[in-house]
Amino acid sequence: MRDIPPFITRDDAAGRLDWPGAVAALKAGHALPRAEIADTFLGPATGTMMTRSAFIPGLGYGAKPFTVFDANAAKGLPTVQGAMLVFDKDDGHLRAVVDSGLVTAWKTAADSVLGASLLARPDSRHLLVVGAGTVAASLVGAYPAVLPGIDHVTVWARRPEQAQALVDRLEVPARLAVATDLQDAVGRADIVATTTMARDPVILGEWVRPGTHLDLIGAYKADMREADDALMARARLFVDSRETTAHIGELLMPLASGAITPASVRGDLYDLLRPGARGRQSDADITVFKNGGGAHLDLMIASWIIDSLS
Repeated sequence: MRDIPPFITRDDAAGRLDWPGAVAALKAGHALPRAEIADTFLGPATGTMMTRSAFIPGLGYGAKPFTVFDANAAKGLPTVQGAMLVFDKDDGHLRAVVDSGLVTAWKTAADSVLGASLLARPDSRHLLVVGAGTVAASLVGAYPAVLPGIDHVTVWARRPEQAQALVDRLEVPARLAVATDLQDAVGRADIVATTTMARDPVILGEWVRPGTHLDLIGAYKADMREADDALMARARLFVDSRETTAHIGELLMPLASGAITPASVRGDLYDLLRPGARGRQSDADITVFKNGGGAHLDLMIASWIIDSLS
């Protein structure tokens, strides 16, 4: 009889994982056959349980059930709570249960940095992070670790004191600063990564200079977006997964207005990682990468975490 599978927590992983390893795990996962994925949603909007499941031939099976209770924040409780179950590719046994927050934290930032490594200008040096929450903190650490040319990181938040608090507590191999004027900061950046919960655009196309790469992370519902129609129409547009971004307002709204068409989405990570693929055509291109997540990415990262801690 097998031992009871371990439950892997953030404490178990502390100091034992690294961003280049996470990005390498996503690259390796996309070299395998395309994943089968499925999402389910149960319960009211005030208390929803989601289950994101995936099967990747050669890697295995995964399911990440989690609950989202918006009112928990006022009670001092986590808004999102869950776990990732990873099953063996050969005989289906449960390899481990991994804290869903641990998986999501590494998956989200690694997904974005992989996209930037394929789409941003190779000489990019200045990263602007819009937002100052948990995801923003991961991005500030991940980008310079994977793209060592990044030597200047600026953080902007609606509350400048929140951005300052983030900058004060992080140590990365790059110069950190706080921006107070978002339009000016966007115009100076080589890469802009957005991590807000915006329903209306926070980044306008007229602010963005040629050659910029946009990493759009925050929007995940049909009524959410961070970039306006002008930006989406100007850019070479890519997504991490066609299957997991089609329902997001970042694409739905400009499609509805006619600013873009379905053909405007030029590819996802499977396409970008094919030999000979070219996402950026010139240094003047504006590129957009929509990070929508997905159970297949969770499975790739959770499997890597299990292997790294074994």
